[in-house]
Amino acid sequence: MTFKKFFHTLFDKNLWLFMGSGLLVSVAYIDPGNWGTNISGGSEFNYTLLWVIWMASGMAMLFQYLSGKLGIAGYSLPELIHEKFKKKWMIFAYWILAEIAILATDLAEFLGIVVALNLLFKIPLLWGTFIGIFDVLLILFLAKEKFRKLEYSFILFVSIIGLAFLYEVILSKPNFSLLLYHSVVPAIPKGSLLIVVGMIGATVMPHALFVHSWLIKNKVINSSVKDKSELVRYHLIDNVFSLTIAGFINAAMVIMAAAAFYGIGVIATLDQAHSTLIPLFGSFSAFVFALALLSAGISSSVTGTLAGQSIMDGLVGFKINIWTRRIITRVINVIPLTIAILLGIEPLKILVMSQVVLSLMIPLPLIPIILFSADKKIMGELVNKKITTILAWAFGAVILAFNGVLLYLFFVP
Repeated sequence: MTFKKFFHTLFDKNLWLFMGSGLLVSVAYIDPGNWGTNISGGSEFNYTLLWVIWMASGMAMLFQYLSGKLGIAGYSLPELIHEKFKKKWMIFAYWILAEIAILATDLAEFLGIVVALNLLFKIPLLWGTFIGIFDVLLILFLAKEKFRKLEYSFILFVSIIGLAFLYEVILSKPNFSLLLYHSVVPAIPKGSLLIVVGMIGATVMPHALFVHSWLIKNKVINSSVKDKSELVRYHLIDNVFSLTIAGFINAAMVIMAAAAFYGIGVIATLDQAHSTLIPLFGSFSAFVFALALLSAGISSSVTGTLAGQSIMDGLVGFKINIWTRRIITRVINVIPLTIAILLGIEPLKILVMSQVVLSLMIPLPLIPIILFSADKKIMGELVNKKITTILAWAFGAVILAFNGVLLYLFFVP
């Protein structure tokens, strides 16, 4: 896309009517799982892992773009996988793995809401697990099958999270020379690999890769614009704009944690991070932190629900009411979360480990996305350029390499 064409597209009213799917997806990249890995990374390793945020954000931007292109071509990723696998046992096995990824995602979102309720209203974690089930009522109120309402509401959610961390970063007065240096110079300090893999899993989210094609497909069906090349331009702008905001918010989390917490001891809990902010920057700073966490948990739960619905519809053709879907997912996650709380397992550790699981699950949607988007029979005129496919495989190889090293170190002491 030339600069002139890009400039004219910005003033095209159809672009603004099209935009919104990227915002729905972007909250997956700033959900409570990101909080866990980013706060742990910043507090323990200072600014050193900032480069991981920028790398993972760039990867996510490309992969979400490819997923959305599938939708413009008329397919959702789960539908294509169903069509290509054909054998029922393969489809069923793939669906189970995809549902595990959804559960891992929802566990982090669920936990974020529970912890935020505790920080804001002193509601015990155990009670919060049962209150958290009923975020479905908010989804009922917001959506009613009208995604445009969701998109408008997400402007509020993302604004709360973004402004909260901008405020925290300004208060924390970061070291800009270190910030810039570690943004471009890769380093993996001893003991940081688990956090690095968690950061990648928290950013390149499997469920977001599944749902983007589904959201775009539904949007294209109802769009008055039928020129696919025009729709790809709209999608590119929407995708880059939304995920750039998410990338900066993630970086702000690491920067705030590094500036505020590094050097005063490892922040081992979200509650500790919250309480540490009070003597450093005042009680309002701690309130903003908790409010942003609640916003992240609620908004990302909506995207997670939509992702689960798209997977179930496309892979196994099993349709249930979306609200029933949400309640089932939450009730399933109440069990491990309640057990973890009763055993005294720290929520921050659960968040980090859930994101590591997600990183290991990234190839599940990623490999099909790259293969399908490079297939001219499927994509037609929208097929990837060779350089795009090469870059996508290179990014995929990086993720597989990090996952492989982590698994090797885990199984081979």
